Amino acid sequence: MVKKVENIIVGISIGDLNGIGSEVILKTFEDARVFEFCTPVIFANAKLVSFLKKVLSVNIAVHGIDKLDQIQPGKLNVLNVWKEGVNVEFGVLNEVVGKYAIKSFTAATAALKDGFVDVLVTAPINKSNVQTEDFQFPGHTDYLNQEFEGDALMLMVHDDLRVGLLTDHLPLHDVPGKIDFDLILKKVQTVDQTLRQDFCIERPKIALLGINPHCGDGGVIGSEDDTIMKPAIKELFDRGYMVFGPYPADSFFGSGDYENYDAVLAVYHDQGLIPFKTLAFGKGVNYTAGLNKVRTSPDHGTAFGIAGKGQADHNSFTEALYLALDVFKNRQDYIELKSNALKTQNVGEMPTKKSNN
Repeated sequence: MVKKVENIIVGISIGDLNGIGSEVILKTFEDARVFEFCTPVIFANAKLVSFLKKVLSVNIAVHGIDKLDQIQPGKLNVLNVWKEGVNVEFGVLNEVVGKYAIKSFTAATAALKDGFVDVLVTAPINKSNVQTEDFQFPGHTDYLNQEFEGDALMLMVHDDLRVGLLTDHLPLHDVPGKIDFDLILKKVQTVDQTLRQDFCIERPKIALLGINPHCGDGGVIGSEDDTIMKPAIKELFDRGYMVFGPYPADSFFGSGDYENYDAVLAVYHDQGLIPFKTLAFGKGVNYTAGLNKVRTSPDHGTAFGIAGKGQADHNSFTEALYLALDVFKNRQDYIELKSNALKTQNVGEMPTKKSNN
């Protein structure tokens, strides 16, 4: 069944309560027109969200619920994931607050997994204050990869700029040992499929960046680009993937070469995210590609320095919301198209001739 836009239910994890997550969420839904495109539900506590909107001077009504079957369209639903009060101190790193961020996130993830919400949009967490015996992940993506089908890949998106990573939250000294043909194949396949089903690109072109400066300069600054990257790219191209490179990372974005491709795969975190955030900071979206469910997030962190001051720019969160809705609808269309194509093939029997009798 194809869902109408206003009936797409968006699960929202509130993030670190001492950061700007609640502010960017509330500012996004302060514009009543947003409710024409979806039905939101924040996983937190209704009294707490009501308190935060007053502190942040955001004019919006809150609809508290205790069960997900009480969600109402046209309202900012807040599911009471916990009942007790939480002491909010904007700008302060606090382990207790970190635990509530994870309570919100895991509850929203479970609701997505069980089909109570259609997509998930996550507000920023602080990675250092959320680590517990029950949650030992470097971020949202790794936990989602455990909970859902597929292979998660961080894909940063702004308009036609899409930057994915071969390795993400990994110490730099561990990166070279992780790069091999199997990893490159898996990531290219994920990006290729994502571009087709989630972004409606029929024949995606993907660029790969080099491992070493200047792609090793013929082995003078490392041999990995010649021994690993180039053979892998050739093999993938021979298999039918429109994949090109490796390209020197230092000039690829500044020269505008990225505009010739539908996505770019960087080797490690900063190689991809520094140019992306330079070009699109505050407007970009972190999309978890490769999973059977849709999750997006703004491209920034908790921003403790401006938390509680009413200065947070909500555009990135708003873009994350809209991208989640677009991807959800694109997937519906893609599945329907593939399903109809199969039906056409199965039904294609030769008609029987009419009898002359």
